Amino acid sequence: MTYTQQHLREASEILDRLDVNAIEQVAALLARIKRDGGRLFFLGVGGSAGNSSHAVNDFRKIVGIESYAPTDNVSELTARTNDEGWASVFVEWLRVSRLERRDCVFVFSVGGGNLEKNISPNLVEALKFAKSVGAAVSGVVGRDGGFTARVADACVIVPTVNAETVTPHAEAFQAVIWHLLVSHPSLKAHQTKWESATR
Repeated sequence: MTYTQQHLREASEILDRLDVNAIEQVAALLARIKRDGGRLFFLGVGGSAGNSSHAVNDFRKIVGIESYAPTDNVSELTARTNDEGWASVFVEWLRVSRLERRDCVFVFSVGGGNLEKNISPNLVEALKFAKSVGAAVSGVVGRDGGFTARVADACVIVPTVNAETVTPHAEAFQAVIWHLLVSHPSLKAHQTKWESATR
C-alpha cells in the first residue's frame, strides 16, 4: 500500500467513525448562539489558528454570526506573549472583548489543552474563564479531546485511527466539520457564490 492509499484509507475510517450526534449538538448550540445574538470566538494555535481564521470568515459571511479569532491580530498576540507570557494571551483577549453568557468560545485543537503536560495552556486558561462567565464552550479536537472535551457543552472529537497521523487528520477534519456546520440548514443564512452562480 502506498502512503497516499494509507492516508486516504485512514481519512475514510475517521469519516465513518465521526459522532454524528455530537456534530448535531454543536449545530444546535451554535443555532442558539445565533438566535440570542451571541458572538463566536475561535481559538487555535498552529494549523488550528489558520483554521480559526478561515472559520471566522465562513461563520460571519455564510451564517451571519459575529465571529473573531484572537490570532488574526498578530500585533496584540505578540505583544501579550512578549509582555505577559503565552499562557494568558487568549484569556486576556477574551476579557477585553467582554466575553459574556450569550457568547461561545470554540476551540480547534489537536489535543484540546493539558495543563499537566504544559500543552496549550492558553486554551485551558481561556476555557476556564469562559466557564466562569457562563459562556458556552464548543470545539473540534483530536486525540481524547483534552481539557476542551472535558468542559465543553458540545464537542466533536476526531477519532484517532493512527497515532502517527493524529495532527494532520485532526486539523483536516476541523475543516470538514466547520464546513458542514456553516452548510447546516439550522445555521446557513446566505448562499455561497459558486452554488448560486450555477443555478
